[in-house]
Amino acid sequence: MANEEEQKPATMGQVKALIRRRLRKHEEPTETSLNIYPMMDMMTILLVFLVMQFANATADIQQSSELQIPYSTSDVIHEPAVSVVVSRSAITVEGEEVLTLRNGQVDPSQKQGGGTGFLITPLLNVMQQHRDLRKEIAQARNQPFEGHVQIIGDQRMPFRTLTEVIYTVGQAEFKSLRFVVQQGT
Repeated sequence: MANEEEQKPATMGQVKALIRRRLRKHEEPTETSLNIYPMMDMMTILLVFLVMQFANATADIQQSSELQIPYSTSDVIHEPAVSVVVSRSAITVEGEEVLTLRNGQVDPSQKQGGGTGFLITPLLNVMQQHRDLRKEIAQARNQPFEGHVQIIGDQRMPFRTLTEVIYTVGQAEFKSLRFVVQQGT
């Protein structure tokens, strides 16, 4: 008779009790998630910090036969500025070549109005992008956009090219110009 009792199917109550006992032995896995919003805020702050660190860096200019910087004896305090390099062969903004020059002159096809125009279209487009970025940074810091530009030009650059560059950066709302020169004695 003992064998007959062992062979009886379990009742529903016994099955539920067994399930409850087994569930009590195992803790429920807790679901954890990573909140990325604070991390995104941190990355944004780091990005602004790094951009401003690079903007405050002094001009590291390699002179060559294409770029010879004039001398000066004045002392000026440096402020963060967009760097525009005008050599005899190219115009470069923040290290990226914007357009190629021929003997220090801008090709008339690159200017609005052709040969008589002063607005250099590719330079204007790049300067507007830098202006928009600087405005966003200034707005994030609750500061006004000041529009500082440092022009690093070859001392043999034609005056016409210099005026075209100055006019173009002025049209992109950069009003504070500074020319980079070598410190003379």
